[in-house]
Amino acid sequence: MVAGDVAHSLWRALSFAFGMTWEILWALVLGFLLSAIVQARVSKRAVERLMPDDSPGSLATATALGAASSSCSYAAVALARTLFRKGADFTAAIAFEVASTNLVVELGIVMAIVLGWQFTVGEFVGGPLMIAALALLFRAFLTRRLLEEARAEAARGRLGSMEGHAEMEMTEISHVYVMEWAAVLRDVAAGLLIAGALAAWVPDSWWRSLFLAGHPAVAKLWGPVVGPAVAMLSFVCSIGNVPLAAVLWNGGISFGGVIAFVFADLIILPILDIYRRYYGLRMATFLFVTLYAAMVAAGLVVGYVFAAIGLVPHGRHAEVESAAAAVGWNATTVLDALALVVSAVLVRRFFATGGGPMLRMMDKAEHGHAHG
Repeated sequence: MVAGDVAHSLWRALSFAFGMTWEILWALVLGFLLSAIVQARVSKRAVERLMPDDSPGSLATATALGAASSSCSYAAVALARTLFRKGADFTAAIAFEVASTNLVVELGIVMAIVLGWQFTVGEFVGGPLMIAALALLFRAFLTRRLLEEARAEAARGRLGSMEGHAEMEMTEISHVYVMEWAAVLRDVAAGLLIAGALAAWVPDSWWRSLFLAGHPAVAKLWGPVVGPAVAMLSFVCSIGNVPLAAVLWNGGISFGGVIAFVFADLIILPILDIYRRYYGLRMATFLFVTLYAAMVAAGLVVGYVFAAIGLVPHGRHAEVESAAAAVGWNATTVLDALALVVSAVLVRRFFATGGGPMLRMMDKAEHGHAHG
């Protein structure tokens, strides 16, 4: 009896995970393909030259270039450190990092399908707000001494994660496409499995209690504060956050809380440790506090503004479906089949054009080892 209950629970969790995978597969492929096309045409050297300071123009450029870059949080953090070491302004480098994980096309497509188009709009409105808040916080509290200390730590070249991916200059679309998948596949898979488990095992009443759903006015304030904390403990970043966001939305978190939760891929515990290795403990602490404050502020503003103009969905019907409900002969099945064909063609070209060795270089630094 107990074994049967356990098996049934596991099947329900896996069924939800597979159902969500089936719903978003074509969107992921489309998003990564569009991102690969853009990345293959944008030179990293050009990126470095275009971020010399923290002026509004430089930050706008950093945001635009980040949005055209990688969606992998680890690669984005590594690339921001590389840009900083090569002369880019620190504030602009962090703005690039935020945009490259939270304003990329594939994230917007998946959010629209899983959560609704309002969340995609909220994400793309909230991202620049978060970057603006960060810039103000950095100007107010980032001291020259702390910045120079971080620069000295960055120059030591300690390894983080996805170092090789951050250093690669790729002009072949299939190379960018496959490497992007390789960078985020772990997080997407983890996010889908965790979301499936939460959807199957955690009752809505528990989520509603956590998010104070019975007190709407308080919940609007509480959601953006607690959302990033939940994200930190999930250990999931990048697009893997979206299935979890769907579970939280269905469970009662506020609209602004969802936005802040998705932003929080840059303060999950493994990435906080990478900040420590890159910039030292003091700067890692500074980044944690300022990033948290900025994402809470952006979530609050988006939540209240969207509620005021009527863009917050009334129902809580995010796409969290079982395999039985999701799979059938419909438009999603056709799109998924086409996506798999496109992926197969790109993967074949990747290996045919010498892409195999690149996979082995993903976690290796520019010079193949750490310094100091």
